[in-house]
This record gives sequence, structure tokens and C-alpha cells, in this order.
Amino acid sequence: MLLALLSILIFPGFLFLFILALAAEYIDRKLYARMQTRVGPPWFQPFADFIKLLSKELIIPELADRVIFRTLPLVACAAAATAFLFIPVYNAESIFSFKGNIVAVIYILTIPTLTYFLGGWYSRSLYSLIGSMRVLTQLFSYEVPLLMAVLAPGVLASSWTFSTVINFYQANGFLFLVNIISFVVAIIAVQGKLEKVPFDIPEAETEIVAGTFTEYTGPLYAYFRLAMNIQTISVSALLAAVFMPFGYNLGFVLGVIVFLLKILFIIVILAVIRTIFARIRMDQMVMLCWKYLTPLALFQIFLNIILKAVITQ
Repeated sequence: MLLALLSILIFPGFLFLFILALAAEYIDRKLYARMQTRVGPPWFQPFADFIKLLSKELIIPELADRVIFRTLPLVACAAAATAFLFIPVYNAESIFSFKGNIVAVIYILTIPTLTYFLGGWYSRSLYSLIGSMRVLTQLFSYEVPLLMAVLAPGVLASSWTFSTVINFYQANGFLFLVNIISFVVAIIAVQGKLEKVPFDIPEAETEIVAGTFTEYTGPLYAYFRLAMNIQTISVSALLAAVFMPFGYNLGFVLGVIVFLLKILFIIVILAVIRTIFARIRMDQMVMLCWKYLTPLALFQIFLNIILKAVITQ
């Protein structure tokens, strides 16, 4: 019981995740700035911003549902952090493991996105309502190709459990490289899930102020930002476990180091995409996901089914 509590609160739980999330924000902002020939923030800026927001005045719109308005940011943080507890860090088994946990993590990671929608909806602000509808539209666009892309490696491994998938690909050399198509699809879909450029349509500062977060201030906005950062780590860890299933049998220290390097690799890719593309329209986002990403993910599944049949002969 004590070990489980320490795992939830310290490592690989909330304290470790909190530090990692703020570090990821710093790396993302620093890389984004350097690629635009700017200096970027100092290393402590994300933490300073979080503390500053906690000290700001909390203003709740008069027409907003006060209970839901206050609760949603905490639910977003809790959901993003909970998903991380089911993902392997330094060995193939996660702290809380069960069969089919890959599917469970994918669906838990949809909860923060739903809280963004509900936060804008219950703010009763015009800009927030527009942002919340954009959040929901994007969710229906990227979630299907993301789900198919992440589950494709499990088709070849005959399991949607992290430990089984990792052990299968570790036992089969470089076979995990056949999933490169679904990895590309997942990276693009994740960019939309995290609402980063070119898929920052729900926030769109030049169009609808801050979108679904327009009416959020002070601590509640700080928790929403923290949820976004934790979600970045959780999604990156998910992709690392499924598409880069190596480094999980090196012991605690080396395992954690390899895990952090894989997270860094994915964050760098997301930052590069954010830098080189401009925001696209919502109809372009929908077309990209349904016309291109979904067929590619489906092709990867069919390819893995064929490979599975060949391997098992």
C-alpha cells in the first residue's frame, strides 16, 4: 500500500510528472524560440509562470456554472496524470498494469480534451463557445487515426498490452521499424491532440482570443496549462512505449535515461512541426485526418496483419 502511494505521489507519479511536464514546456519553448532566431525563456520560466498564475486573482464569469467551471481544470490534470501511471517507464511492466492497458490509456487521454470543451461551453462566453466547438471538431478528426495508429503495432504483437507489445518487439530485433507509417500518423494526430501549430485552431489567439480558455484566469488557468504539459508527457510516453520498444531491460537508471531521451526525441519532433508550419483551417484539419491519416493508419493495420500471417507460418 505504501509503495503504491509513493508510486502515485513521487515516482513515477505526480512529483516526477510535474517536474518532467515543466521541463518539457521549457524545451519546447526554447527550441521554438531558437528556431526562430530568438533567445527563448530561461530554464525556470515555466515554473515561474505556474507560480505567478497561482497568485493571480480568480475571476469566474457571472453566467458560468461555478462548480463545473472550478472542477474541470483539476479533472484535466488528474486524467492526464492517471494515464501516465499505466505507461511503462524503465521496464516493460508499468506500475499499474492490466490487459489491454494501451486502449485504456488512449481513452483516458481523451478526458482532458473533453474538459477543454466543457470548460469553454460552461464559460458562457462567445469566444469560449467557439473555441469549445473547435476542440470537439478536432477531437472527432484526429482521434480515429490516432487510435488506429497506436493500436497497429499491437496487431502484429497479438496484444494491446504494453508489456506484451514491448517484449514481442524486443525479441524480434528491428521489426518495430515496420510501424514507421503509423508512427508518422500518430505524431501528426498528437500534434492536433495537444493543439499545437498547425492545429492550434481551438485557441487561435489572432481569431478568438484564447478560445476555450478565454474566461479562465489565475489558478484555474494554471491547472489547465499544467494539464496540457502533463498530457504532452503522457502522450509522448505512450508513443515511446508502442513505437520505440527498446531500453526497457537495462535496469532502473539506464532505463529511466533511455525513457527520457525518447521523450525528448518526440518533443523535439513536435517543436519542429510547430515551427515550420502555419495554422490551417478547420476544414483542412478534418480533410487531412480523414482523407490521408486514417487511410494510412488502416494501411499499416493491413500490413501488420499480412506480416503476422507470414511470421506465424
